[in-house]
Amino acid sequence: MAKNEEYVRKPDWLKIKINTNESYTGLKKLMREKSLNTVCEEARCPNIHECWSERKTATFMILGDTCTRGCRFCAVKTGLPTELDWGEPARVAESVKIMGLQHVVVTAVARDDLKDGGAAVFAETVRRIREVNPGCTIEILPSDMKGDYESLSTLMSSAPDIFNHNIETVRRLTRRVRARAMYDRSLTLLKRVKEISPKTPTKSSIMVGLGETKEEILETMDDLLAHDVDIMTIGQYLQPTKKHLKVERYYHPDEFAELKDIALSKGFSHCEAGPLVRSSYHADEQVNAASAQRRIKYMKGYEEQENKEADFTF
Repeated sequence: MAKNEEYVRKPDWLKIKINTNESYTGLKKLMREKSLNTVCEEARCPNIHECWSERKTATFMILGDTCTRGCRFCAVKTGLPTELDWGEPARVAESVKIMGLQHVVVTAVARDDLKDGGAAVFAETVRRIREVNPGCTIEILPSDMKGDYESLSTLMSSAPDIFNHNIETVRRLTRRVRARAMYDRSLTLLKRVKEISPKTPTKSSIMVGLGETKEEILETMDDLLAHDVDIMTIGQYLQPTKKHLKVERYYHPDEFAELKDIALSKGFSHCEAGPLVRSSYHADEQVNAASAQRRIKYMKGYEEQENKEADFTF
């Protein structure tokens, strides 16, 4: 392959609409004022302009901005993390209220330096969000916490509305793609969530374009279903820098549509699949009926009270 063809050219359907309106700039300003991180920025999500400018949603990334793992697909920086910030849960909750969010996603860097993987701070963040925003539904996206069942129990004690943990890729490619993570450990983690809280929807995501085969994608679907996962998202891997894994190929939107149909036919209750789909893409549409009703009940009154007093508008 010639040098100038070393990297596969991006197809037209991956062109991103840039929209830096007041909603986008206002949200960016709020995050800096509250000393908060978002995976939207740190992981260079291609949907940041849609979510921040149009859907008015964001995925908060807690426990700092430095990950203890160095996964070869991820743009989040790796190194020695800072000390825990126990004021962070309150700042996240306050920001959710200022933004008037009806659904929020909370993720975190992997903190293998902590005995509980950061589960206590994670759980406190969920509790504070719910305390300040009783009608807001909450999705959590933690690391595997090294497979520690006690840490998982600590996290689940906060009663999130959706539990999300990404398998990321097929079994064969896991060791090359995910640092320190294990395919079967991720599956076991998802299964244990159902054992702790049978009614909580579980969710997982894979990236395609890393060299997997269609058969391997279908096998991953079957593995997730065998571990009681309800929701699946499938998106195109995009190389964040030249230091990261190369894209082996770009999937056509029609291929994503086919994978979505297959996933639903196999038994997933919901599937998002597309070139720019990421784990928290349209996450507000994936809560179960009970959580959605709670959100509607509280948010109607919340909006009536807050619309006159909000000090931050999009």
